[in-house]
Order: sequence, then structure tokens, then C-alpha cells
Amino acid sequence: MNYRHIYHAGNFADVLKHAVLARLVVYMAQKDKAFRVLDTHAGIGLYDLSSEEAQKTGEWRDGIGRILGTDIPAKAKAILEPYLTAVRDLNPDGGLTLYPGSPKLTRMLMRPQDRLSAMELHPDDYETLHRLFDGDFQSRITELDGWLALGAHLPPKEKRGIVLVDPPFEIAGEYERLVDGLAKAWRRFSGGTFCLWYPLKQGAPIKEFHEALKALEIPKMLCAELSVRSERDTTGLSGTGLIIVNPPFTLKEELDVVLPFLKDRLKQDRHASARTFWLRGEETIERD
Repeated sequence: MNYRHIYHAGNFADVLKHAVLARLVVYMAQKDKAFRVLDTHAGIGLYDLSSEEAQKTGEWRDGIGRILGTDIPAKAKAILEPYLTAVRDLNPDGGLTLYPGSPKLTRMLMRPQDRLSAMELHPDDYETLHRLFDGDFQSRITELDGWLALGAHLPPKEKRGIVLVDPPFEIAGEYERLVDGLAKAWRRFSGGTFCLWYPLKQGAPIKEFHEALKALEIPKMLCAELSVRSERDTTGLSGTGLIIVNPPFTLKEELDVVLPFLKDRLKQDRHASARTFWLRGEETIERD
């Protein structure tokens, strides 16, 4: 995959990832205590869908373009509202030109006491991200390999937080790096909520990836997957997955509502599917 994210901003994978991220931030904000969001592969933060790069692929048209400004069943609409409100707020004149990456979306949902730490290694993307948040004292933008942040930047001083790990999957071994990175981060910040993104595509070692995660014996791991087309008919992305460690106790129920809607709205062929299941444990109590 070409993972300069401007080519993929607002696609079906972003819809699921950002909808879940918004729910995690909203849940954290239910308590007065401050929290921090650590975004390990932050990108440029804000995407112009009218740009040459975004228009070249047009992936957003089969993602957020099928959601925003359309009729949504009431239960799914309520769950998606924090995410969709952020997108609408960036496009006050209607239509869809600007799309928030994960750091921008997070920042739009944070309270004055909360903090964002965003890492980006690509020099040009770092500069763009840094300019976007210039002067924002609640945000710290660092030019750094996000994998290193899982050791050096955890635990946060707030002792509450979300860690989003959204690697580019440009090189072999990224599934294994996700497992190793989670193991390292969990040892340092076992009370945090982690959200790990991974692609579904032809030949991806998903079964082995899930087994390796289960072998970590982390008590609470929820998995959500959305496939929009058959992987047999494409060498590109056919679906998207998330692993959520220490999920809010409401998230499984919310995903059981939202994922069927997203499957029906975003499907590209008859092989579309969606599932939510526990890799380990079942959350029944609220976490601090």
C-alpha cells in the first residue's frame, strides 16, 4: 500500500477507526480527571479532500462520503455523532472538503485539562502537523518513530489515557511489531486504553496475529473487523481491523449496533462482513 495517508483519508478504514477513537475520547471525558492521548503515527492531522492526492484515489467517496449528510438509523447515529459532528464542524458551509486525521479529531473532542502527544517520523508530514498545532499548549508534536514512543512516553503523567497505534504497514513484519509494541507498552501502562489498527488484505496473517495477541494474556482485548469486499479480487485493502485493550464497558454493545450499519452502507460487493468479538476477557466494570 502507498500509505501517505492523504491518498486514503476518509476511506472506510478511517470511518471505523475514527468513530471508535471518538467514542474512546468521549468515554474518557466522562470523568473530571485529565487524560492524555498518545498518537504514535499521527500523519499531517488535517486532510484536504479536494487535493490532487485525495482526488487521485477518491477513497473518501466510498468512506465518509457515504455517511456524512445521509440518513442514519437513530441508534447508530447517536454513537457516530461525536465523530460526525467533528467532520461537520470542519465544513461549516456544507459539503465535504476537510477531513480530520486522528490528532485533529482527538483535539476537537478534548477538554481544557486534557493533553495530546502526537508522533510523526516523516519530515514533511511532521512539519505540516507541527504547523497545524503551533501555539496549542495542550498538544505536543514530536518528530519521532512512533514505535519508540511506546516505551519512552509511557506512562503519561496523567495516569489516564488512550494510546492509538496506527502504523503504515509499508514493510514486512508490522503485525509482529504491533504485538511486540503492545507487550512493551502494556508493561509500562497496564491501565491505559490501547487502540491498534491493522489492515485486512489478501495473505494477511490475521489468525496468527490474533493468536500472538492472545498469548500476551492481557485480560481485556476486544476486536472489531469490517470487510467491504472480497480479498480474493484485490491486492489492496479489503477490510480494516481494530484491537481495543481495556475498552469502555459500553463499547462492545455500541460496536454491535454500528458495525452492521457500516457494513451495509460501505459494502463494495456481496462479500462484505463485520464482526466484533473478545480476544480475551469480557469487560463488565468501569475502569478508572
